[in-house]
Amino acid sequence: MVANEVFIDSATLRENVVSLAKNIGYLPRSRKSASAVISFFVDTANISPPPASITLRKGPIAATSSKFGGNSFVFSITEDITVPVFDGIASFDDIIIHEGILLTSNFTFTSRNPNQRFILPNSGIDTDLINVAVKSNEQSTSKVKYTLKDNLLEIGSDSKIFFLQEIENERYEIFFGDGIFGHALEESNFITIDYISSNGDSSNGVGQFSFSGRLSYNRNGVEYTVTTGVSLITTVSPSSGGQNIESVESIRKFAPKIYATQNRAVTSDDYETLIPSKIYPETESISVFGGEEVVPPQYGKVFISIKPRTGDFLSNLAKENIKLKLKKYAVAGIVPEILDLKYLYVEIDSKVYYNSNLAPNPAYVSSIVQNNANKYAESTELNKYGARLKYSKFLKIIDDSHESITSNITTVNIRRDLRVALNTIAEYSIGFGNEFYVKFSEGFNIKTSAFRINGFAEDVYISDLPDFDRKTGSLFLFTLPTENSQNPSIIRRNIGRIDYVRGVITINPINIVSGKIKDGQTIVEISVSPKSNDVVGLQDLYLQLDINNSNFETIVDDISSGLDPSASSYIVSSSYPDGNLVRSGGRSNITNTSTRGGDVPTTNQSISNRTTNPGSRSSGSSY
Repeated sequence: MVANEVFIDSATLRENVVSLAKNIGYLPRSRKSASAVISFFVDTANISPPPASITLRKGPIAATSSKFGGNSFVFSITEDITVPVFDGIASFDDIIIHEGILLTSNFTFTSRNPNQRFILPNSGIDTDLINVAVKSNEQSTSKVKYTLKDNLLEIGSDSKIFFLQEIENERYEIFFGDGIFGHALEESNFITIDYISSNGDSSNGVGQFSFSGRLSYNRNGVEYTVTTGVSLITTVSPSSGGQNIESVESIRKFAPKIYATQNRAVTSDDYETLIPSKIYPETESISVFGGEEVVPPQYGKVFISIKPRTGDFLSNLAKENIKLKLKKYAVAGIVPEILDLKYLYVEIDSKVYYNSNLAPNPAYVSSIVQNNANKYAESTELNKYGARLKYSKFLKIIDDSHESITSNITTVNIRRDLRVALNTIAEYSIGFGNEFYVKFSEGFNIKTSAFRINGFAEDVYISDLPDFDRKTGSLFLFTLPTENSQNPSIIRRNIGRIDYVRGVITINPINIVSGKIKDGQTIVEISVSPKSNDVVGLQDLYLQLDINNSNFETIVDDISSGLDPSASSYIVSSSYPDGNLVRSGGRSNITNTSTRGGDVPTTNQSISNRTTNPGSRSSGSSY
């Protein structure tokens, strides 16, 4: 057991794993405080003497107005914020607050103690919120702010920097320069360290706050405290980003990888290691690929797609911060581009046969199957970049759900939601990253939800007509008398192209005025059968099994149940997807948001939702 603690792969005690990681220059990620954005104002009409400006003092600012998740939380700021008073109002807009109590530790440096250590006594510290200031002595009124560094690059003998290391009981120790790498402390220097000890991820999602801060102003050398005129707090953004301290398993995973990168981003693996471990810890899953892999190639670029732990998309501010922090790791001349998350949905239609003698009722069997399918949908096998739906494994999950199940016939569809620019002439391109199955040479292999175009009063749909080689095809618009009708009327041909092999659909410039509404965004759902039922989440596509749009139908196995031993009335289910020409539900969910008549916008916009290059990926056909 003692020998196991010598190696990072086998060590189990956190102190030992952290110590071994330190030997290769890795500092484990600290606990992260949840952050929220709030606004409020102060009415100074009844404040005397009238202030010219008001200062919000660092420390506690807001508390949860009611218990959240069984706990109450305090949110703080780490620096004073001063705003001017205009027309009797002092507005504190978009203030970022951090969950936790602001604490302070003070030290006086003495060279007479060669073993002096600067240890922060609390656990749960967010190292990103540590502020270090040094004064020449305790009585001095001037101070110098020091900056945290994690390497020796660009550090001179007079650089005001400090270093961190994790020690026992998840606490932190601070180090200063030695006069060669960083400014050395001098006798009687007084060190003030402000930091926040937080509760990690338990405070995510807080959206209601009550003010508990301290406001003051200075007039003629006298400081006054403000206790009246404070408005209610408006929550601009609920708390998010809180995380627990990096686990032992994560340290074992990332420490060797960070060492292998040598703090530089050259390969896609370097980016996939550095971003979640050093730049954006809120990363749940990441995919990185070079511009040479897309079609057409975009040399000199690297494309990064990130799924955050909370929400689906990165804010523009988060994207810019990631790009800025990447500069010290990236190779000169390589331009990073951060792409928005793109979902590739997998929809299942399963006919589950069961022995009625072994199950109380069909609803019981169906609920068990759906529960197991939902567990698989929420597993890490799917919800990540580079994931793959393992068709045979999924069939086994269904078969093993209950002893009464005798077999299942399951078909797979893949879907992407095309976000549209309303009332704008725009070209669209959307990629699925998987080869399409061409079932009908006469067309109608893809299905869409209903939408409307400028100058046409009926709901329209898009479908395809394969070329002779069945590798490419053209797109057309058509209408239906009813959603279930099999009698389409084609109203416009050659509105775009489809590449069945690459799985890419391109729509020529078109003016869409309404469509299906999802999460406040107008979309057109596009679905198709993949050539292989082992669906792959290629490059920046995030694979997700859509249980809400999947169907699990239970059918009595008359043969196994002994109801029809001769199989005369056995119900046969097709192994090939069929049914309507269009996606169901779209017509009833149409919301026409257009307020225009027949005018044609002059804007010509190109919108790409493309994953363009399947590369050398190969998979067996399911047909």
